[in-house]
Formats: sequence, C-alpha cells, structure tokens
Amino acid sequence: MELNRAKQILSSSADIEVKYNGVSVWIDQLNEDGKTATVHLRGPNKFEERSYAEISELKEE
Repeated sequence: MELNRAKQILSSSADIEVKYNGVSVWIDQLNEDGKTATVHLRGPNKFEERSYAEISELKEE
C-alpha cells in the first residue's frame, strides 16, 4: 500500500478491510517515519495486540 492510501483509509469513516501478512488489521496511526504504521488485529478484545507494520506490506482487500 502507498502512504497516501493509508492516510485516506485512516481518516475514512468507512470500514475498509486491510490485511497484514494475511491477517485482517485496523490501522491505528501512521508513524512519523512515513514508512511504518501501528496496527492491531480486527475483532473483539484485540486492541491490546498492537504491532508495527511496514506500510508497503499492508494490503487493501
């Protein structure tokens, strides 16, 4: 995924599915380096499982 598209998804009110390594995630924030994002797994009680992902490795479904 490109940085601009990640920004659009993050600011959108729509439910846009994004996958990281084949797993559905939410984008929490884009990091200042412009190359990584903080994400967490989608689903109930998944907010604690945050991780960093390369934006280029995020895939819009």
